[in-house]
Amino acid sequence: MASHNQAVSGHEKIETSNFLMIVLILLTVSVGGLLEIVPLFFQRSTTQPVEGLKPYTALQLAGRDVYLREGCYNCHSQMVRPFRAETLRYGPISVAGEFVYDHPFQWGSKRTGPDLHRVGGKYSDEWHRVHLNNPRDVVPESNMPSYPWLSNAPANAGIGANMAALRKVGVPYTDAEIAKAAEDVKGKTEMEAVIAYLQVLGTAGK
Repeated sequence: MASHNQAVSGHEKIETSNFLMIVLILLTVSVGGLLEIVPLFFQRSTTQPVEGLKPYTALQLAGRDVYLREGCYNCHSQMVRPFRAETLRYGPISVAGEFVYDHPFQWGSKRTGPDLHRVGGKYSDEWHRVHLNNPRDVVPESNMPSYPWLSNAPANAGIGANMAALRKVGVPYTDAEIAKAAEDVKGKTEMEAVIAYLQVLGTAGK
């Protein structure tokens, strides 16, 4: 009887103390999260690039930055999930090794528009240009906004600094690649950069 009363007292103490309840919840969530996440750092399949994967070129990286800036990831996932309906529509499932050079990666399940992970090489550069200028010219039912200003905006000439930062977290850019980054994007527009980025998505997995 005494032990039962002690147990009740212990539960009551936790349930009536907001601070103690919050601490215990945070502790439980943290331990559970660590047990799920930490092992991934030691699995080769999640830390090693797939065969054929290369870091983004200066132009592709500049395009990726525009993709993030314009919020394209809010409507387009870059994760093909392991379900039959997914693979029939979008192609082979996504694997972590395809995204080891992405910081941050663009996985997600939100699809207001189609998944873009396997879009590389699916359409021509001209198709993408028309689609970004006015999506309804090629997809009449599309509710995607237009991005005509990308055709006039110059690609980021300072992309070399981004590449240098990415090298610090493991992306194998060479000094030569970083040094010539500004030259590689010279005269290019943000439209061309985004198209270059889209055209490389998922090609290593193929």
